[in-house]
Amino acid sequence: MAHIELLDQTLRDGPQSLWGMKMQAGMALPAAPHLDRSGFHAIDLVGSSMFEVLIRYCQENPWEGLDLLLDAMPRTPVRGGMRSNAAVSFSTSPDALMDAWMRQLNVHGCRSYWIYDLLYNVDKMHRLAGVAKQFGSEIAATVMFSLSPLHTDEYFAKITAELAASDDVDTILFYDPAGVLDVTRLRTVLPGVVAAAAGKPVEFHANNLLGLSGAAYVESLKHGVSILHTASRPMANAASVPSTEIMVHNLEILGHTHGIDTSRLGPVRERFEAVGAAAGLPVNQHHEYDVMSLAHQIPGGMMGSLKRQLADHGMEERLSEVLAETAQVRRELGYPVMATPFSQLVGTQAVLNVVTGTRYGTVPDQVVEYAAGRFGTPVGPIEPETLDRITGSPRAAAIMAAQPEQPTIEELRASHGTADDDELILRALVPESDLIQMRKAGPVKQDYPVLSSAELEQVAAIVRAVDRPYARITTEAFDLELGR
Repeated sequence: MAHIELLDQTLRDGPQSLWGMKMQAGMALPAAPHLDRSGFHAIDLVGSSMFEVLIRYCQENPWEGLDLLLDAMPRTPVRGGMRSNAAVSFSTSPDALMDAWMRQLNVHGCRSYWIYDLLYNVDKMHRLAGVAKQFGSEIAATVMFSLSPLHTDEYFAKITAELAASDDVDTILFYDPAGVLDVTRLRTVLPGVVAAAAGKPVEFHANNLLGLSGAAYVESLKHGVSILHTASRPMANAASVPSTEIMVHNLEILGHTHGIDTSRLGPVRERFEAVGAAAGLPVNQHHEYDVMSLAHQIPGGMMGSLKRQLADHGMEERLSEVLAETAQVRRELGYPVMATPFSQLVGTQAVLNVVTGTRYGTVPDQVVEYAAGRFGTPVGPIEPETLDRITGSPRAAAIMAAQPEQPTIEELRASHGTADDDELILRALVPESDLIQMRKAGPVKQDYPVLSSAELEQVAAIVRAVDRPYARITTEAFDLELGR
């Protein structure tokens, strides 16, 4: 039997997959000391998309919230996520901005990172790893699993060997964003990945969209995986990862050892159940097995975006059609891995094809950039007819002719009007109007009020239901006035 470490995803993948990234610092702060003392290998916390959401939708300064959470978790390394070639939207970012993003996360105190690139621009991954190593940080180089005729066992072993060869890489993170890796395929792909890691620890992260990931985790232990990604039960399962509670139980039943202090799990679970109830956000979720997921491989966080895009056009009932179209677009584009940014790129193109009634009649700029090789060399060739439609779209010629700029950090500071790199990151992420609203909201709130009575639950339900600019409700229990 082996000693297995767990890496916590309660504060990152859980909110990203279940809450649309809208986890404010005050929601998590009471749970943070318990997570810190639980014995996790690391606590995943931060990514640029979460910064963007916190500013735009929560009017919360993400740097301030990050500092509060880091101060509350001094014992455990806190992890940040890094796409090698982008920190802004679903396009690409200058190298100097990516280096600044990595540098500032380290300055604030993050000491563990997972770096990924869906087309494996390894030079960019290693450059960012080098920045983090200047601070002594841990690096997990990520191998993204995907089902397609091109993503063979040999392909994943080759990528793993290339990433593991760098002295800056400490672990290999084998990541299944769509949760489609079943036990049968795992038995053929994981031995090659573990062997190619050449003695470096292998982490395993699988989103439990089809209910397969718990079994995959257990099977992975037989093939050399030593670090599993889990989350507190309210923030686990469905589009998130398996729960810490069940994996601790499974490890103990199987005779493996772990370093988790189970007495700390209850307070974390209670906090997020209370916050979910107060904020009207889903907790304790589960998904059923859906064979269509094997074709479209849409990750959990993206499913909500597709539904929202259809709702904007009054076409919610056409979701199944969009999912089928997503599978077809993915095949036509050469089977990109369905994770950010390609899941959004493929999904948006599928929605446009369905909504407009003309396939590739409208082509987003990012799809043109993908066809032009801006993200790297696609795993497989784009189908010729599809490529003709993309390159024949109205903006294609201009996009393909333009060369991405690579300004220096000094030029970036000058163009954004600041010498403060924290501020530079914020200004690069969102428009100034969003930052103004964030600053008007004041300091980050260090707590989040949770419901404590049936009356307050009733008030919360009314608040969520009222869509008028003014309403007043009077009952025997309370007098409620709402105004916008």
